Amino acid sequence: MSRMKDKVTLVIGGASGIGAAIAERVAAEGATVYLTGRRKAEIDAVATRIGHGACGIVADASDPADIERAVAAVVAEHRRIDTLIFNAAVSEGADLLSSTADFFDRHFALNVRGPLLAMRAATPHMPAGSAAVLVGSTASQMAVPHYGTYAATKAALRSYVRTWTAELAPRGIRVNVLSPGPTNTKKTADVPDDIRAAILSRVPLGRLASPAEIAGAALFLASDESSYMAGSDLHIDGGMAQV
Repeated sequence: MSRMKDKVTLVIGGASGIGAAIAERVAAEGATVYLTGRRKAEIDAVATRIGHGACGIVADASDPADIERAVAAVVAEHRRIDTLIFNAAVSEGADLLSSTADFFDRHFALNVRGPLLAMRAATPHMPAGSAAVLVGSTASQMAVPHYGTYAATKAALRSYVRTWTAELAPRGIRVNVLSPGPTNTKKTADVPDDIRAAILSRVPLGRLASPAEIAGAALFLASDESSYMAGSDLHIDGGMAQV
């Protein structure tokens, strides 16, 4: 398999779950993969498991200096970044009355400011034909009680991608959103049974996605197979936000 042959790829937020699955999939398709996470032991273990020369970089995706350092590390080795994938995010519950300024700032710092910082740092080093894939959520189009702030961050990301497409398309850089539905990760494993049942009741296919299924869609957006897609929002959600 060689859909990402010779592509230098940076996966921000690749230490577990969807991000790790994406890193593994693009590496298997020939990409040279760098992945970031906040804990060295965790990110190194994922890179070792992936193989194919994958390299872990310790970085906080909401920290401007860390993001610039991660991008600089890749550029120092390869002088370019062909694919940027931003997966890092925080998702915590709080209704309107219990939301605080700190709660808001924590979500927007990582989920919105993080992708902005990453795009700003990486795009000067992305040649024509490059692609950016930003992981959004079906929540951007749905009412999700107790997760309104998280949903708002993903709606902001969707809006950014429209603007960035207009700005970057003349340079031959494609930008798209990948919006997963409920996915079977460590985060969802701890969800109480009643909440899990309520979520599944809204999914026409009646199950959670696997990280591998989300990674397959990310591979499509990152590869030349989606060469005529730009500014789009690809939902992989079992029909949750569609029917």
